[in-house]
Amino acid sequence: MAKARLTDTRIAAFNPTSEGWLRDTETHLSVRARPSGAKTYFFRSTLAYRDIKMTIGEVGAVALPDARTKAQLWQGMIEDGRDPREVLKEQEQEHAAATAAKLAAAQAADRETSRREAPALDAWTAYVQARRPRWGEHIRFDHERVSCEGGQPITRGKCSTTDGTTQPGALRPLLLLPLAKIDNARVAAWLKTEVARRPGHAGLAFRLLRAFLNWCASHPDYADQVRADACTARSVRDEVPEVRAKDDCLQREQLRAWFEKVRQIPNPGISAYLQALLLTGARREELAALRWDDVGFQWSTLTIHDKVEGERTIPLTPYVGALMAALPRRNEWVFSSPASQSGRLIEHGKPHRQACAAAGIEGLTLHGLRRSFGTLAEWVEVPVGIVAQIMGHKPSATAEKHYRRRPVDLLRLWHTKIEGWVLTEAGIAQPTADQAPGLRVVGAR
Repeated sequence: MAKARLTDTRIAAFNPTSEGWLRDTETHLSVRARPSGAKTYFFRSTLAYRDIKMTIGEVGAVALPDARTKAQLWQGMIEDGRDPREVLKEQEQEHAAATAAKLAAAQAADRETSRREAPALDAWTAYVQARRPRWGEHIRFDHERVSCEGGQPITRGKCSTTDGTTQPGALRPLLLLPLAKIDNARVAAWLKTEVARRPGHAGLAFRLLRAFLNWCASHPDYADQVRADACTARSVRDEVPEVRAKDDCLQREQLRAWFEKVRQIPNPGISAYLQALLLTGARREELAALRWDDVGFQWSTLTIHDKVEGERTIPLTPYVGALMAALPRRNEWVFSSPASQSGRLIEHGKPHRQACAAAGIEGLTLHGLRRSFGTLAEWVEVPVGIVAQIMGHKPSATAEKHYRRRPVDLLRLWHTKIEGWVLTEAGIAQPTADQAPGLRVVGAR
């Protein structure tokens, strides 16, 4: 191997007829030349009696001073007892790891940005799915209604929009914002607008929003995005419509007119449902979801699936039993409806409002019928605990909670009295034991 101090001139003049090497006298830098004219810088040295040869780069592509500096650097590693090849491999691995970490950080930052900029509707969907098993049908419907997109054709009632389609749910404008942007200023402005249009619905939507944000505050995926004072700031509370306790209730003197008009409703299922609602004191969805399996004609009982105890068994009084026995058994539902997708009654408020208007009774809601049962029962001087157990109210005193377990027969004694008094005031004869469905009195041996 020829040795000389490498210069650009010497390297250019080095043109052997076969492969040859020219080594620098000052460093461990060498140039390999081939007959084709290709010339390459190499680093050549030894470590622990082993030859080390490493490519630096093509002559022309790498400047000579840079090639000499790199050769000196690698020789310094060898003098320190390190193999430059291993050092370079470690550096490449560190560089690759640093690049991967930087890429991962960038991707994480993008995901975090996307998460924070995602509409609150995504969190709302997760919230509804998580809580759905604990909700009744009515609560599920409320959550769907306040968050719906709207724009669907109005198929019943009067059109309240210019294009004949449904309006977006009250919460929809807020849920389209990122969760972090739902602050007290936005909630207050939203409430002010919604209360002016539909105060009752706005109050419901606000309560659902407040529960949703409380859930988000306790969820690890959303806790860092929720604004703590979004629903609690003074500016928001000032806009919340006042919730007033309703007091709609049938009066004794209204019973005759109410029964007369309700019994004239063409749909026998709706007519029976409304009368049973008054005479059982049940919640409207509890009774609407009654199945034939829940009706015990043999022992005159009703099994009501409620939201408090899970279910309760109450008497099937003679008149209510006669109403149900006369209904057609189209499917599993007692109050069935061929026109309903679920197979049972869904829309029963409108016929009731029309019947009340014909009877001259204003403002009586379906829940008001439940309130009427508890109020009218006082005319018969029924013990308060009896009424509460029939209606499915939680016990309100220690004795009721721990020392009262009334059998259905005892409830039937009072429940039948309540029904008989109401029917008498309405001018309707209560069926006798022989006329009511279920067990029949037979002659004794």
